[in-house]
Amino acid sequence: MLRNKEIRIYLLSVFAIISLAVGVALFISREAMLLVIILSIALLMATYRFTVWRYREIDQLSSYLQEISNGNYKLDVRDNREGELSLLKSQIYKVTKMLSEQGTHLEEDKQKLTDAISDISHQLKTPLTSMTVMADLLSDPRLSDDKRQEFTHNVQVQLERMEWLVSSLLKLSKIDAGTIQFKREPVSVPVLVQAVTEPMLVPIDIKMQRLQIAGERDVAFEGDLKWTTEALINILKNCVEHTPEQGELFIDYSENTLYTEIVIRDTGNGIAKQDIPYIFQRFYKGMNASDDSVGIGLAMAHSIITSQQGELTVRSERGAGTAFQIRFYKAIV
Repeated sequence: MLRNKEIRIYLLSVFAIISLAVGVALFISREAMLLVIILSIALLMATYRFTVWRYREIDQLSSYLQEISNGNYKLDVRDNREGELSLLKSQIYKVTKMLSEQGTHLEEDKQKLTDAISDISHQLKTPLTSMTVMADLLSDPRLSDDKRQEFTHNVQVQLERMEWLVSSLLKLSKIDAGTIQFKREPVSVPVLVQAVTEPMLVPIDIKMQRLQIAGERDVAFEGDLKWTTEALINILKNCVEHTPEQGELFIDYSENTLYTEIVIRDTGNGIAKQDIPYIFQRFYKGMNASDDSVGIGLAMAHSIITSQQGELTVRSERGAGTAFQIRFYKAIV
């Protein structure tokens, strides 16, 4: 049905056409007048049908937009006709698709945030329980000074572990959500390796391990020095922990026309074959994992490197050590 405004417009059109027909009829013959009347009626019918069709299409668009506002992005309003309404439908459909994609991304981000909170809560249960028990023991006035000192040290260790755990999980969550903007600037690999090895020199010295570094001075790649340093520290830390005393660690780096490669390897016990496909998954603990391991370090390293369009792979044999291969591919011009 036409609305009041459309009816007024239609009646004005009818009045204008009838007035024109009457005016013309005063100056022409009866046959010509009949032809003018027929043409006027045909024009009126065509105008009416077009008006009805146009406003029916507008009503459909209105209903479609109402569905979109209710969160239904699956409707397709496009048609194969030509004209302004068809162009409008195409534009509305494009906007609908964009809103649908944004809604999907928001749901994914919401799920990632939920998973991150769940992960943090789960991983904090063990140290919190341990600290609660030790706090109760510390409140005992009969506790000896040696035991009090031991429990206090244990509480400090658990607090440090919790701090590292929360910090790592928050970093992982930011990477997953895409809120971290990795820099794209020249990174000198010798400078990177120095930044990676410095914080690990004490653990390496304690275990009397030997670290050998080999590579050219001018090797470089495009990336983020700070975040790549953090990724490689986690990899080197894993190698140090799984290499026995007086074992050897190696860092080799090179560059060619396709990529820059950094290889960190050890002479440890290696990784079980069944564990290799899963070692970059968060919270995965392989057969040789230590009791203190929570399975975050390698997962974070993998996320940081792949987020910079890099590649991280692992080769390992039981009893023959493990090699982590990092490649940063050059941009194709």
